[in-house]
Formats: sequence, C-alpha cells, structure tokens
Amino acid sequence: MARILVVEDEPDIAMLLADDLRLEGHVVEVAIDGHAAGERGRESGWDLIVLDVMLPKKDGFDVCRELRKGGVRTPIIMLTAKSHEAEKIMGLDLGADDYVTKPFNPRELRARIRAILRRAEGDLGEMVRFGNVEVDTARGEVRVGGKLVEMTPREFRLLLAFARNSGHVLSRDRLIDLAWGRETYVTDRTVDAHIVNLRRKIEPNAVEPRHIISVRGMGYRFDE
Repeated sequence: MARILVVEDEPDIAMLLADDLRLEGHVVEVAIDGHAAGERGRESGWDLIVLDVMLPKKDGFDVCRELRKGGVRTPIIMLTAKSHEAEKIMGLDLGADDYVTKPFNPRELRARIRAILRRAEGDLGEMVRFGNVEVDTARGEVRVGGKLVEMTPREFRLLLAFARNSGHVLSRDRLIDLAWGRETYVTDRTVDAHIVNLRRKIEPNAVEPRHIISVRGMGYRFDE
C-alpha cells in the first residue's frame, strides 16, 4: 500500500484515477490545481505523485521544478496530452521519473506505478561510499568530503546506477534503462549532459575524472 497524491483538474479523470488506485489498495488524495499541488507535494509521507501537466494556476512543469528545487524527492509520474518529444524530455529533465500520455491505458499506468514503487523500495537503507563520496539512499543525500551536495533526482539515480555497477562499462542505452526507465525516450545527448553535471559535483577534477570514465565507442565505466 502506498500513499499517492493525484494532481488532476478534470474531475472525471481525477475520480477514475483515484478510484482505480484505491482498488489497488493505495491511499489516494487529490489536488486540482498547480498551487495546491505545490503545497501538498511538499508534505512528507507521499510515496508517489501523479502530476498532470495542464493545470490551472501553475502548470505541472513548474510544480515539478519547484518541488525538486525544494528538495522533494518523491517519485513523480507526469500525465500529458502533449505528444512532442521535447516536452516529454523537458519533464524528465526537470526531475520527473516517468510520463504517461493521455489518453492512457489504466493498466499501463498501474504497471508504471508499481515499477516506480518497487525501485523506491529497493533504495531504502542503502549506503554507498567511494573515494570521499557518500550516498545515503534512505535520506536521498550525497555528501562529498562530508559536505552535502545538491543533486537532482535524475543525477541521484544515475550516480546509484554507476556505483552499483562499479568496474563495468555501461552503454548509454543501459544507463537510460537504469536511471530513466526502459519505456522512456531519452537522447544520448541528454545522458551526456547529465554525466557532465554529475562529474562537476562528485569528481575532484571534472576535466580529468577519476570515477566516471568515458570509454570510446562503448559508453562509461565507473571506477571507485
């Protein structure tokens, strides 16, 4: 059983989502605009936020951005009626964990929710250390030299993907599977941009990285 916040301004869709998730055994609450989503989303105790993009008062992109900047790491699935890939990528880059395009299949949405909740459960209580870096998955924190470093949720998952596969070359496709999700469309350029940002935060010298090593024609290798 999970505690899920559904943010949807269309009453019929909100009711359908809420009833469907409650039948799955989850505790569900509904917010109907972007302002309420920002307020409720900052509350502790949520296991997942299902967030529509087109909302009154404030759109879902702005809500996602503000929650992530405020340190909220609750998994977010975005609902969008828009089909442009750039907008889907924008949501993912802002820190969303997944997206589902309207009109959606309820079975697909339930499957995506289960997958995200399983990943979140798998992250509980793990502590990963390498060099002078410490990753606390229970608290969702990364410290370098004992100092807290701000990470986006995507950077955090990417770092965990590397650390859990130390010594192995990971292709960009494999990194997308591990950090974004198998069903997600992400370009190689997006992966490279996240790695550049991650190196700046954890490497002693981002220009000559010690931990995240480029392997020409193959991808990246993580060395402790």
